[in-house]
Amino acid sequence: MNLKKLIAYFTGLCLITMSAILGLDYWISYKTAPYIYHDENKLPYRAIGVVLGTAKYVRGGGINGFYRNRIDGAIELYWQNKVDYLLLSGDNALLSYNEPLTMKKDLIKAGIPSDSIVLDYAGFRTFDSVVRANKVFDANDFTIITQEFHCERAIFIALAHNIQAQCFAVPAPASMKLVRIREMFARVSAFIDLYILNKEPKYLGPVIPIITNSH
Repeated sequence: MNLKKLIAYFTGLCLITMSAILGLDYWISYKTAPYIYHDENKLPYRAIGVVLGTAKYVRGGGINGFYRNRIDGAIELYWQNKVDYLLLSGDNALLSYNEPLTMKKDLIKAGIPSDSIVLDYAGFRTFDSVVRANKVFDANDFTIITQEFHCERAIFIALAHNIQAQCFAVPAPASMKLVRIREMFARVSAFIDLYILNKEPKYLGPVIPIITNSH
């Protein structure tokens, strides 16, 4: 095979790969749109709200806008009686880095009672957070709280597991280009986990139901 043919094959392969990535990205956004809400007044009540964790601070100092808006969204939904319990799901890999506990402290500062807060220390990835909410915490219909692009992937995972989730999309920081590019590849990874590898969360363990009050 000469060099020109090799370059042509390689270019064609790159174009096909990029088309597949863009197509999957668009399909996930389209498929999950009916389950995503931006207005809390239109958001149906669910007993449990699942807050997806992220770092509180950005490198170099300052509050992470993604974190702040998720916490503000959780507080808003709780006081608007859109959720009764908040399941805080995040990474707890290091003693100095504990996403669920950090979120709990800020929610308690906002006046939310500790008995309305449940911590999931094994929400290492969005996949783990969504599936564990169902399989470990026995929740099948809940509200996920995060930014819209993240909502789409989380709902995509929920639908694949027949989980009746919806998502409250909180505002995203203005600078989103790199985050959005990374999200496209995260969606490819989620698709592979769900439909090719049939992955399970890193940890499952015993079922710990979140007891809810019916309205």
